[in-house]
Amino acid sequence: MSSDSSHNVSYLDYKGRWKGKITSWIFSTDHKKIGVLYLFSMLILFSIGVLFGFLMRLELIAPGKTIMEPQMYNSIFTLHGIIMIFMFIIPGLPAIFGNFFLPLLIGAKDVAFPRLNLLSWWLFMFGSLLAILSVFLPGGPVDTGWTFYVPYSVRSTTNVFPALIAAFILGFSSILTGLNFITTIHRMRVQGMTWFRMPLFVWSLYATSWIQILATPIIGITLLLVVMERAFNIGIFDPSLGGDPVLFQHLFWIYSHPAVYVMIIPAMGIISEIIPVFARRTIFGYKFIAFSSIAIALMGSLVWAHHMFTVGMSPTAMIIFSVLTFLVAIPSAIKVFNWVATLYKGSIQLDPPMLYALGFIFLFSIGGFTGLIQGALSVNIHIHDTSFIVAHFHYVMFGGTGFGIFAALHYWFPKMFAKSYNMKTAKFSFWTLFFGFNVLYFPMFVMGWLGMPRRYYDYLPEYHIYHFISTIGSWIVVIALVAMFANFIVALRKKEKFTEENPWGGETLEWKTSTPPPLENFDIEPVVDSHPYEYKMNEPDQDLLKEEGTK
Repeated sequence: MSSDSSHNVSYLDYKGRWKGKITSWIFSTDHKKIGVLYLFSMLILFSIGVLFGFLMRLELIAPGKTIMEPQMYNSIFTLHGIIMIFMFIIPGLPAIFGNFFLPLLIGAKDVAFPRLNLLSWWLFMFGSLLAILSVFLPGGPVDTGWTFYVPYSVRSTTNVFPALIAAFILGFSSILTGLNFITTIHRMRVQGMTWFRMPLFVWSLYATSWIQILATPIIGITLLLVVMERAFNIGIFDPSLGGDPVLFQHLFWIYSHPAVYVMIIPAMGIISEIIPVFARRTIFGYKFIAFSSIAIALMGSLVWAHHMFTVGMSPTAMIIFSVLTFLVAIPSAIKVFNWVATLYKGSIQLDPPMLYALGFIFLFSIGGFTGLIQGALSVNIHIHDTSFIVAHFHYVMFGGTGFGIFAALHYWFPKMFAKSYNMKTAKFSFWTLFFGFNVLYFPMFVMGWLGMPRRYYDYLPEYHIYHFISTIGSWIVVIALVAMFANFIVALRKKEKFTEENPWGGETLEWKTSTPPPLENFDIEPVVDSHPYEYKMNEPDQDLLKEEGTK
């Protein structure tokens, strides 16, 4: 139960403007306020990460030094990775939209542990600020890469220690969020909401939360071991003291490969919510999509060593991990097949959320297919630690999770803020982002196949054309992101309030309450007696949103 006093009080006033002092936000246990806090803090961090990535691409526009020294480049790409992975991609969808919409989707008044939920946000902010603060401390920003590989992370004289502690604290935030969500889903579903009447985004949060609880402690312990290694020279990973650096890689990827699915499974859940709404069709293969989320979580925990085919494992182990890599693609392929099958003969409405959902399917499919290419042993040896890996990773993470976050933001923005954005600007930003994304990352596949190493500050002249095209793509991406966020900012500054409860014609419970939702979400507790995606003869009622959004 929230600690706020009145059950019919919203966080927006009657004109849709922000209500309350800042302390009423940062000390609130209302899950919706916490979701909004996560949204704005993460978007600020995302902007910093984009800036660092933009500076990297400027440096790589031509061979030799362009705008920075090698040491600064190493620090920039390390901070870019730490911010984007630990502060945006991993926590993004669960922390923002899970917090805001999970109770709404299951008919609950709040999450199971509201105070623990607030603590999770405070831990997230403390860890994030500590990582940013490390940039300004004596010794210089960390330069190890976001993976903190030993033995270099033990020997580096930069501020590795604050970055390690920051990542450890962020892990605690993730664990507490996962624990909260699992308890909420088990104990607080509204009357009539059986397991197979839950929205698919809830299923994705459920699978993700188990990974957060079971896998995150492994990386936490691993990072603490590196701290101890740096402080006391105990020789766990340092080969000069009898340690084994490959052991660090095993421990790191035992967490970090499941973490890839923490990043992508909630995005898949978002796509599963959006497609039936904008295709006006019941989702194809509901149970297959639901169980495939669980299967991805389970099987994704068994393939960590496919990141390590060049470390000297036995041929038997390499073959086993290669086969498992191909098997884990099956549940992801099930989802893509069911999404496309849902679209078949649907009454498709190409509004911005649907555009981002379709963009997700296209880009994630490229990322997944190139992941299978890397699962083949002989090919992996050739392209390991090249730009091919960078391209694959960004097609999955940015093209997948990033587009999933943007899809969710465009889908739920009217419900969250009682404001409507401009549809034409939203579509412009999508097409610009989609085009710029491919211009930015696709050349990396080519130069990686030709042998361009990843993480390098400089390169041979034969790779110049690919780096040049990629840098041009980064400019287009930045233009698209600026247009997107400017559109949202303009919408938030509108004086008039958008009160349409169900502008997209959705069937899940968050569309059955007022806009924005009241403090305890529903004036009358709902009762569920049907499937969440039964569209039948429903027609989309989107005229009001379109009229508001084009003003």
